Amino acid sequence: MVGPEAPLVAGLADRLAAAGIPVCGPSAAAARLEGSKGFAKEFMLARSIPTAEAAVFTEAGAAQAHVRAVGAPIVIKADGLAAGKGVVVAESESEALAAIDRMMRAGAFGDAGRRVLVERHMQGEEASLFLLTDGERYVVLPTAEDHKRLGDGDRGPNTGGMGAFAPSVVLDRPLLARALATIVEPTLAGLRELGTPYRGFLYVGLMIENGVPQVVEYNARLGDPEAQAVLPLIGPGFGALVLAAARGALSAGATLTPPAPADKAAACVVLAAPGYPESPRTGAPIRGLAAGGVRAAEDVLVFHAGTRRAGDELVTAGGRVLGVTGVGEDLAGALARAYRVADTIAFAGKQMRRDIGQKALARR
Repeated sequence: MVGPEAPLVAGLADRLAAAGIPVCGPSAAAARLEGSKGFAKEFMLARSIPTAEAAVFTEAGAAQAHVRAVGAPIVIKADGLAAGKGVVVAESESEALAAIDRMMRAGAFGDAGRRVLVERHMQGEEASLFLLTDGERYVVLPTAEDHKRLGDGDRGPNTGGMGAFAPSVVLDRPLLARALATIVEPTLAGLRELGTPYRGFLYVGLMIENGVPQVVEYNARLGDPEAQAVLPLIGPGFGALVLAAARGALSAGATLTPPAPADKAAACVVLAAPGYPESPRTGAPIRGLAAGGVRAAEDVLVFHAGTRRAGDELVTAGGRVLGVTGVGEDLAGALARAYRVADTIAFAGKQMRRDIGQKALARR
């Protein structure tokens, strides 16, 4: 099971398959859904898969002229892989022009930003849909909702994710059924038609706009931090499902969510380094993970995202340092557990959103 996107886009799944090793991960050709936002957009528009209109540019001046013509708010996306940071939701024309400068002229994302998409700004409620597929059949995993902006109230720059919870309260059963019929099934069928059937985990980022689910982006993997809220809700048999998908042998009736604990919710709170997402500062000692702290907490998992050992100490080593996931009978209980433990963990300059899941609680 290949986790990160870069090895998938580079063809690791193809090499494993050629060596006779069952692999849960898409081929390089299928992973273009994440590896090239331009390819994904053209793929969707050609198949009438609901998504925002966009224009693709390879020259900064032309992209900026387009922004001036259509105005803001508008979305600027680096075409290639940018570790979840290559999307700018520009509220003003000047912000959009500056984003194009950073990507295309200053090379903020290297080759990934040499081509950009300028996309209509969708407004609505976001949700995350996860699937496990063998190319023909698929299993729907628990849905989730992510929090991309750095600060409370959805303020600040986009990040790879500052927290998430599962299941989604936005993506109810009728909307889920509609998303499967109008997005998931045409996506899988379209890839089969191209001769590149998709095998592995597929993430579909959705915007529910005027009651219609539309695609914000695809990921060719389980993305964090949503996966850190989704996986604790999946019951026994997950490993068997993964192996069946890798062998192209999911059962014919495998479109139902796998067994999960009844009436459970999970919430993940990300602890980030100072300076994240632009220039995280690392090397700070991490306190509060010793026995009697986290280890004494029930129904809490701590995922290490950017840590390393320095002698006898654990120190920060990345932008998103830790993900603290609480599991409860409902979302409020899951959030309470996650925050109780997150507050016991300390390192210099720790960044943490305090409003994960609050919109969902208010909605309920």
